Amino acid sequence: MRLLVEVTTRAREIPWREVLRPGRGVVYGVLSEMAPELGSRLHEKGWGPYGMVPFGHSAPRFPNARGRAGAYAAGGDGVVEFASPLPEVVHALAAGLSAMRVLDWGGVALQVRRVVPVFPPLFSEGTALLRTVTPVLVKGPPRRDEQGCRLRSQRWLLPGEPEWEAYFVRNVKRKAETLGLDAGVELESVTRVGPKRSFAVGAGAKVGAGVDVELSGPPQTLQALWSWGLGVATSAGFGAVAV
Repeated sequence: MRLLVEVTTRAREIPWREVLRPGRGVVYGVLSEMAPELGSRLHEKGWGPYGMVPFGHSAPRFPNARGRAGAYAAGGDGVVEFASPLPEVVHALAAGLSAMRVLDWGGVALQVRRVVPVFPPLFSEGTALLRTVTPVLVKGPPRRDEQGCRLRSQRWLLPGEPEWEAYFVRNVKRKAETLGLDAGVELESVTRVGPKRSFAVGAGAKVGAGVDVELSGPPQTLQALWSWGLGVATSAGFGAVAV
């Protein structure tokens, strides 16, 4: 399930380092008030056998804002989305976000107008065409030096690279297993690849690309992926699926 938080702001831009970064803190801040035990569990241990964190969010989007080179445009009416396949997370977020008048997004004040719940499509035919509105991150195999020793630096794969599809599917299946759902999901095709983008999260930055993908699998699993998002670091705002 997804929550569309309709907002408005007088700000004309959001600093690039704050486009995605504040969302995770917003979620944990709401959970600490509305469902503290759940919030602590997700923060400290994650969920399921892999310790994944089953929620996601988008960046704020302002369709009528005037763009400017080198800036993330804001201004006027917009929307920012929060989502999770876990009903208890969604219910807590809905209650907490509905009570807010102002959403502090990295120092930018977003006036909250209303929170609109959106339920996932049925996907009754067992196929789903999903478009992401933020870059999808896919972790590749670890980097190694000439002696074969594992390096600390993480390798991020981009769509079209030889191992991207295998690791993307691996992530999708792990998400299904995390939720106790049928993991029989397959990637049928990648129909669009957006530009390479890098966004700040925590102390560094991660790079990926938006995609349109066609997945096949059990309808309930496809619904969960629609809510959760695609790829890794969805709790940091990556891989958010368009409503």
